[in-house]
Amino acid sequence: MKTKTIAFTISLVFVSVALGFQDNPHMGTWKLNEAKSKFAGKARNHTVVYEAAGDQIKVIVDGTDENGGAVHHEWTGKFDGKEYPVTGDSSSETRSYRMVDKDTITMTAMKGGKQTLTGKIVVAADGKSRTVTTNATDAQGKKVTTVAVYDKQ
Repeated sequence: MKTKTIAFTISLVFVSVALGFQDNPHMGTWKLNEAKSKFAGKARNHTVVYEAAGDQIKVIVDGTDENGGAVHHEWTGKFDGKEYPVTGDSSSETRSYRMVDKDTITMTAMKGGKQTLTGKIVVAADGKSRTVTTNATDAQGKKVTTVAVYDKQ
């Protein structure tokens, strides 16, 4: 009887987590809409995917760097404001995301204990697009702001 109760409880937790992610408008695949975006340089995140990874969220980014080379980085964690490691991103070692409300997330990227980027991600009321506004310092020490608009796929 104990085994059945434990198995039922574990399956209930997994279903609850999955249903919780379903209600998150950030989840899914997002493709860059360059015509609606404003960039300071040539680097672009062309595709961003948010997917469930157990009780965490995995963010997968594919794009190009300032020289047109391919970039791919991944982050897995919770939207709880804590730092989690990021792989494949030369400008950061960790990232933190925090839910402001169901449509808005703030983020911070860190490298060597220093903040390299801050941002705000807002999903439109209709859920069909999102706007990512980031503030960073480029390699020359100049502050840059980027506004990237993505369409839900």
